[in-house]
Amino acid sequence: MFAFIMRRLGVLGVILMGSSFILYNLAAYSGDPLADLKTSTDPNRDFLMVSLTRELQLDVPPPARYFLWLKGVLGLFVGNANFGMTREGATVGADLAQAIPVTLRLVLASTILAIIMGIGIGVVTALRQYSRFDYSMTFVSFLMFSLPIFWVAVLLKQYLAISFNNFLREPNVPLKGLFLLALASGIFWASVIGGSRKTFWRVFATAAAIAGGMIAIMDAMNWFLHPGLGPIIVLGLSVGIAYGVTQLSVGITNKAALRASLTVSAATLLVYYPANWVFDNHQGALGVFAIFSILITVGVFAGISFSKIDRGPIIRTAVLTAFLSSIIIVVDKFMQTWQPYMETDAINYRPVPTIGQRSDLLDTQDFWISNLDVVMHLFLPTVALTLISFAGYIRYSRGTLLEVLNQDYIRTARAKGLTERTVIMRHAFRNTMIPLTTIMVVDFAGVIGGALITERVFGWSGMGTLFYRGILSFDLNLLMGVFFVTSTLSVLANLVADLLYSALDPRIRVGSGA
Repeated sequence: MFAFIMRRLGVLGVILMGSSFILYNLAAYSGDPLADLKTSTDPNRDFLMVSLTRELQLDVPPPARYFLWLKGVLGLFVGNANFGMTREGATVGADLAQAIPVTLRLVLASTILAIIMGIGIGVVTALRQYSRFDYSMTFVSFLMFSLPIFWVAVLLKQYLAISFNNFLREPNVPLKGLFLLALASGIFWASVIGGSRKTFWRVFATAAAIAGGMIAIMDAMNWFLHPGLGPIIVLGLSVGIAYGVTQLSVGITNKAALRASLTVSAATLLVYYPANWVFDNHQGALGVFAIFSILITVGVFAGISFSKIDRGPIIRTAVLTAFLSSIIIVVDKFMQTWQPYMETDAINYRPVPTIGQRSDLLDTQDFWISNLDVVMHLFLPTVALTLISFAGYIRYSRGTLLEVLNQDYIRTARAKGLTERTVIMRHAFRNTMIPLTTIMVVDFAGVIGGALITERVFGWSGMGTLFYRGILSFDLNLLMGVFFVTSTLSVLANLVADLLYSALDPRIRVGSGA
């Protein structure tokens, strides 16, 4: 394995150097950084040209200049990396250090959501093959995959930002809107659950009635201006998570795992008010970390207490329930911060922004208000990127799972009398994830490259914007700095994907064959 890794690193290093050499020379010969100065009427034109030539080493031929640039980059291995200077006189390293966190904040959340939603919906469509839900999701996935991101972004700005902000002036849901939302909920859940025609209409009526009733209650309570979950709803959601996680992880018939998960739900209710006190009096990430730590610790001890043998799956189930329940408590606190956030002068009851990374006029030391502002600025870009990205995961996961379900070992597992949950989750789904792992790893590496169009539409300054600026101004050092970061992560992601593939699939492990 060590020899394989070293060999792959050597090959990837050659690929990285070759591609960077080609790009550097193509970019250097494609434009003249001095073109704007040559046509300038500035009295200091000659001095500026000489100064820029000296700073960017433009008097050195591009092939030789590449190795000067490479020498500075290789200083990374001795802790003295030098990516050069931009045309504005700033260091490329400083610009990259500012852009990378912005890009991660912008794209990472949407990538994770796209993976979770895409794989989840893809699995359900495969299990409901040729059903209404399958046809609907196939249509939606192809539609979203083909839509241009800028068009989706503009629609989201209009309907999820401007229209919703206008709605908050008088947040009353009209009867027509209530009916349409209830109808959509009924169709969605009836399609997901499937079954006979009688079952479909029963689920449709139940889901539509519940959704319509909830929206009517929220409207009557003026919930859209004063949102929150409260301890009862938090408990109900935690119990639902406990049953869902237990069913997916070990099966609902595993009473030890179910008791451990329900114990975590009870602990979630017990820590609800203390958690809010901690959030109010000890603002910061430390309070959030404390709540997560307490519930996860309860999950570990509950898993140990309720199991005598095979403790690993039970502890895993309880800990996952604790993690998701902790997220619910944090989300509830953000909801409680909604009204104070809207009442600030910088927001003025228009909480969904259409541009920017944060509200520059928002001057607050409140941990929750400042972070809610960050979340709201992330909302539209995240939704736009998720809608475009998750379509591919739906198609990949659906096709792969259908292929796996037709394998001989799946028929053998069913013939042995295993439950359908065991066949799907333990045998089919695990093997479905093997080819998807490669795609996910590469996508995670690709997020650092940024989303140029999304950044431009929503006014963010990330890696995509740096790359665009480097091309537009013939700033070779800036262009190559972005390329070096993104290409290095890409080649390393391919190596990690190969290693994960060999770890997940024993058939292709290194040294097992010819």
